[in-house]
Amino acid sequence: MAYRKTPAEIRRLDTARERLVARATEVVAEVGWAQTSVTAVADAAGIAAGSVYQHFPSKAALAVEVFRRAAGREVEVLGEVLHGPGDPLERLARGVRVFARRALDNRGLAYALLAAPAEPAVGAERLAFRRRYRALFAEVVREGVATGRLPAQNDEITAAALTGAIGEVLVDPLGTPADDGTDDLLADLTALALRCAGAPTP
Repeated sequence: MAYRKTPAEIRRLDTARERLVARATEVVAEVGWAQTSVTAVADAAGIAAGSVYQHFPSKAALAVEVFRRAAGREVEVLGEVLHGPGDPLERLARGVRVFARRALDNRGLAYALLAAPAEPAVGAERLAFRRRYRALFAEVVREGVATGRLPAQNDEITAAALTGAIGEVLVDPLGTPADDGTDDLLADLTALALRCAGAPTP
């Protein structure tokens, strides 16, 4: 008869896995994907390196889980803002500001999610999440067109341009220490996003 883990064992393993992912996320935010080794993660979690493989078959599998969790949270937050109150232009502007502010408040992790060199498995996840961002932006642009707040356009192309532009604008600031220019950067980035979507100039 095959051995079955008890509920207590399953809870213990789940708790250990969650702690491992959390510590791995901290390591990635501090040193990037390239310098994040299984040993470094194990040390941060206070376990032996071999114990990592009880939860993940490889470093790549752990990295993918870290990326999915962290990027998934950012997509979730952006979706909440873009689906929130206000007309489409207000939500678009608010979504860009919230996304950029969250990135600038956690620069190491945001840089890892957006641009840091990573192994192919993480690169594939990055592309998949860019599609999710594009879908959110396309939805709000489409609504803006339907309500007459934005001119007729290909919402998918505009969404792709927005996704790429926002990430590109943030890359350099994320790689440098925080300074006093954050508010100006957020204002300029928001204005750029609205121009890209064809919003009327105030």
